[in-house]
Amino acid sequence: MTDSVVAVSLAELVALRIQASQLPEWRRSARAELSGNSRSPFKGRGMEFDETRPYQPGDDVRSLDWRVTARTGRPHTKVFREERERPVWLWVDYRPGMFFATRGMFKSAFAARAAAILAWGVLAHGDRVGGWVVGQSAQQEVKPQRGQRSVLHLLRALADMGSPDAQPRGIGTATLDKPPLDTLAKMRRIVRPGSLVFLLTDGRDLESADGHLSDIARHSDVVLCLINDPLEARLPPPGQYAICDARGRRLTLHTDDPTLVQGYAQRFTARRLHFETLAHRHRMRLISAMTNEDPLEVLRRSLRGQPALRRTA
Repeated sequence: MTDSVVAVSLAELVALRIQASQLPEWRRSARAELSGNSRSPFKGRGMEFDETRPYQPGDDVRSLDWRVTARTGRPHTKVFREERERPVWLWVDYRPGMFFATRGMFKSAFAARAAAILAWGVLAHGDRVGGWVVGQSAQQEVKPQRGQRSVLHLLRALADMGSPDAQPRGIGTATLDKPPLDTLAKMRRIVRPGSLVFLLTDGRDLESADGHLSDIARHSDVVLCLINDPLEARLPPPGQYAICDARGRRLTLHTDDPTLVQGYAQRFTARRLHFETLAHRHRMRLISAMTNEDPLEVLRRSLRGQPALRRTA
């Protein structure tokens, strides 16, 4: 593999700004609409409370003010002021399992490129972008802000931590015992209602994060982008295969045992089904990608002509 498929550079991520212009428009969720004709996927209804008024036919029942309703005996609903700058969070998985691929590019490199394209797209639509780059023992956080500077801070974090040998550094770096769950727990506390959250990960060891994700999805739009290598879905035909990891260490993969091969495939299917069920139950969007695909094409295919993210009461 060449360096470009193993790691990403800041210059390359900056250059992806051109590709971001090719992202299709994505209809807004019914719960996140603004006045006007904009159809940007990055726009959302503001969630800053304005007033309480008597309920009118057509109002969202989820916005009922139950305290006022109980006190007056008549249904009242909360009214929110429109917010034209939607916070968009990108949660990028850089744990060791992401630095792997047998075809295309490393999962980590795919995630970095997809995150860069999304970040530039957010900027183009006038919204605020930030997020977390999460390694096994450290993370870098960029708070959503307006303008190019915030995008560049996020891209720099992706480039700094985008190598298997990279050591996290700079402002916002912290050592964590359980970074995936810790950062998702923090996201659960600080993500404002009406936000848009993208998670770019292979999904490994995140089943225990369901509670955090479902809580976030109650008030914000969540997009799960699962990135996998074809080898993770199915082992190759029976035989012995020489492989090496990101640090050049050589291993031998044995695929002669049919029980092993079947169990391997079943575990992948079970993990994928878990996230499909989670996404369906909590009205999240699920994007599936393979390392031998082009990040831009995956995003274009997944966002083009898709229905809005909707929620049930």
